[in-house]
Amino acid sequence: MSDIRWGYALNQWDTNIDAFVRKRDHERALKTVAISGFEGVELTAVSFGAWEPFGTPQQIADLYGSLEGLLEVLRACALTAVSSYVYDPFVGFDVEMGRGPDPLDPAGHPRIISTAVWFADALQRLGGSTLVVRPAGSAWQTGALSDEQIAVLATCWNAVGAAVREHGVALALHLDFLSALRLEDGLDRLLDVTDPELVGVAIDTAEFAIAGIDPVEFLRRRADRVRHIQLKDAHDRVDDEEARTPHAEQFVRTEGGARRIGRWFFEPSDEPGLVDFEAFMHAVADTGYEGWIVVESDQSPHPAESTMVSGWYVQKVLRPIVG
Repeated sequence: MSDIRWGYALNQWDTNIDAFVRKRDHERALKTVAISGFEGVELTAVSFGAWEPFGTPQQIADLYGSLEGLLEVLRACALTAVSSYVYDPFVGFDVEMGRGPDPLDPAGHPRIISTAVWFADALQRLGGSTLVVRPAGSAWQTGALSDEQIAVLATCWNAVGAAVREHGVALALHLDFLSALRLEDGLDRLLDVTDPELVGVAIDTAEFAIAGIDPVEFLRRRADRVRHIQLKDAHDRVDDEEARTPHAEQFVRTEGGARRIGRWFFEPSDEPGLVDFEAFMHAVADTGYEGWIVVESDQSPHPAESTMVSGWYVQKVLRPIVG
């Protein structure tokens, strides 16, 4: 049997600032995840105070009494752990809804490290294992990164990786489809100059596919660095020119760009998309990946339905491939 654990990301329920704040809504989502065959949930680090009750360890403690109080709720809903936290350093936590430090600025590294440790400590207490981080800003902001900039990023993430490892948590770099690291082999260049014992990579199948990176080929080539997997599908690609669109996070990702793409991400299923999930899972089996595989459907208009559809597909098609 493979040492793979299956989780589900809660981000698709959090569609608005006040959409996912009540315990009863949390319980419904957690039970839906559990009955769909998953054993853990992935959370996203967000700085909106009480309006994002899973956004920080402090907000969890404020609502559930403590991190251990949330763990009790998870177990009561037949789940075992928070698998992972997704942390974007550009999100600030010193001031609610504030701006965080840029990993390209060495002066901001201490803040990034301390925030990462905050989340890593929470993960360790919640039974999780991976801090998934956004390693660099967007392509439109920086263009392709120079070797000197890559070296600054490496210094930052090596230090973060060392710090979170003290809490038994692995670090995984997450490339989004607008990232500067998509340009001129930026992700590979960064992996080449970071410590493989401290810095791994997360494969997000949809983000990779949209950016024109084959997740199957990447997994087979970089299996030794893969620490986390997020499964979701996509139907449209974004080339380098479109990724360089000014303010692409808003115009392209949120508004759909000039093509008016209504939805970038979809739950994994047997419907045709950019991601060949069966080929990907065969690569998972062949490379001996061990760890969490988290299913996502960030923009689903029907979160419960997407979770159950994903659960069926995982149980009947994907899970048997890896045993």
